[in-house]
Amino acid sequence: MDIGHKIKQLRIQKGLTLEELASRSELTKGFLSQLERNLTSPSIATLNDIVEALGSSLSDFFKEEKEEKIVFRKKDFFVDVRDTYTVHWIVPNTQKNEMEPILLELPQGGTSFVMDPHSGEEFGYVAEGCVTLISDKESHVVHKGETFYLSGKNSHYLKNEKKTTAKVIWISTPPLF
Repeated sequence: MDIGHKIKQLRIQKGLTLEELASRSELTKGFLSQLERNLTSPSIATLNDIVEALGSSLSDFFKEEKEEKIVFRKKDFFVDVRDTYTVHWIVPNTQKNEMEPILLELPQGGTSFVMDPHSGEEFGYVAEGCVTLISDKESHVVHKGETFYLSGKNSHYLKNEKKTTAKVIWISTPPLF
């Protein structure tokens, strides 16, 4: 970690000059300048004084922000093959997110898992084939290129009654799959 650079970033974010930070932390402007340019290193006590003067804590200062992954490749996917369907987890570890997308593959005669009533919503896009969306006593045929959108207030599932494999991108919020 580049301590000097991080201190400088925090100082600039707070809109402070070197002189103002020196006054708040009871250090010299020259020392802070050398520190920001990595020409000297602070003791832990001094670093704590600087970080507190910047309105932070040592634990927050040293907390590394993980780079948010935004593109996922096939090698990142996890595939769960079941008797009547296959789930491709196309965005790993989505339990921490607000929505959860999957690619659901239904062979001829295949049925998905039953989604029990929940407080969220769901969206699906039929990428290949044709599926029947069954919700309580209603059923809706959804063809390739068509979508479905529903609240989770009723139990529902998908069924493939055709002779070809169906593929559906299915998104749930909150994550439920």
